[in-house]
Amino acid sequence: MPSQEAAGPAPVPLLTPREGVPPVVADEAALDAVVSALAEGSGPVAVDAERASGYRYGQRAYLVQLRREGAGTSLIDPVACPDLSALGEAVSDAEWVLHAATQDLPCLRDIGMRPTRLFDTELAGRLAGFARVGLGVMVETVLGYSLEKGHSAVDWSSRPLPDPWLRYAALDVELLVDLRDALEEELGHQGKLEWALEEFAAIAAAPPPPPRKDPWRRTSGVHKVRRRRQLGVVRELWEARDETARRRDLSPGKVLADAAIVAAAQAMPKDTRTLAALPGFGHRTNRRQLQQWQAAIDRARELPEEELPQTAQPPQGPPPPRAWAERDPVAAARLTAARAAVTAHAEELRMPQENLLTPELVRRVCWEPPADGGPEAVGAALRALGAREWQIGQTAGLLAKALSES
Repeated sequence: MPSQEAAGPAPVPLLTPREGVPPVVADEAALDAVVSALAEGSGPVAVDAERASGYRYGQRAYLVQLRREGAGTSLIDPVACPDLSALGEAVSDAEWVLHAATQDLPCLRDIGMRPTRLFDTELAGRLAGFARVGLGVMVETVLGYSLEKGHSAVDWSSRPLPDPWLRYAALDVELLVDLRDALEEELGHQGKLEWALEEFAAIAAAPPPPPRKDPWRRTSGVHKVRRRRQLGVVRELWEARDETARRRDLSPGKVLADAAIVAAAQAMPKDTRTLAALPGFGHRTNRRQLQQWQAAIDRARELPEEELPQTAQPPQGPPPPRAWAERDPVAAARLTAARAAVTAHAEELRMPQENLLTPELVRRVCWEPPADGGPEAVGAALRALGAREWQIGQTAGLLAKALSES
């Protein structure tokens, strides 16, 4: 595994981009110039996006950074230029280099930018065996430079963006292609490059995820709510909060905390005076807001029994592993053997077990193994569940052996 602990020369602080911090592109004329420059550039395109998580509703991009050989770095304001499809088309033939691509691709897709090929430096780091794969750590470990780390969680919806933030944003793509090249070489040395390319192709080709069913069930602390009527309060408050957050373009947590929703569901207050005494509904909550939240609680209180949410969601896939020993001891033995085999092989390959094969796929194959438990049948089952060919090649045989011996 690549070492991140070995002593070596102190990293060189990277304080400013090679060509300086470019002006922010905020009108069509400037955007047209950037589109032309990037189209005429060569090689991969480093791409990054800054969101305002924790400040604004949703995950939209508030700054897009690109860098390509021959074109330099560009900083684009997608609020002023909300349609970047022409930019996406200009670099459609290029490989896009992103760090943690799955985080940025949804917001880039929303403004018209979709890669056909990509290289994910974070995932490459995981496959290569790096213990820590944040961009700053990777640049420092692999390239010997240190990046400023102070502005990753700021409110990128602010306007105008301060100069230090823009410098930070430009530096995020300054060495991304250099990092990509070094990781490609490392993966090649380890015999994992084709695996990585298969992973990258799967990310680029993946469709947008479907809307989450019952998103209110992800309210932090909802496990403390036991009764259906109380769960109805969680749902009504969550939906009222979401509508308000969307309308005001605020992070839902800034409108009403999850802990306050759970507290209200547990207490079931009958009026705004009682509600105001609960945690999260204190003196800073004005009367109109209290009435809004109380109305949501009252709606849940008045719902017919059949319209209340169930305390448990319908099972999807295998039961939790902790229940296997009681429900199916043979399947539990299969799971124990399969987990041990996959974990041991992941250690041999020097990569996280979940990148070799996700725990969910291991569980599904062990709960309902193919009738013919041979490697080909196990491989077909894994393929049907979405495993990549390299993963099947590395795990089908060892899973078949674990299934047959347990």
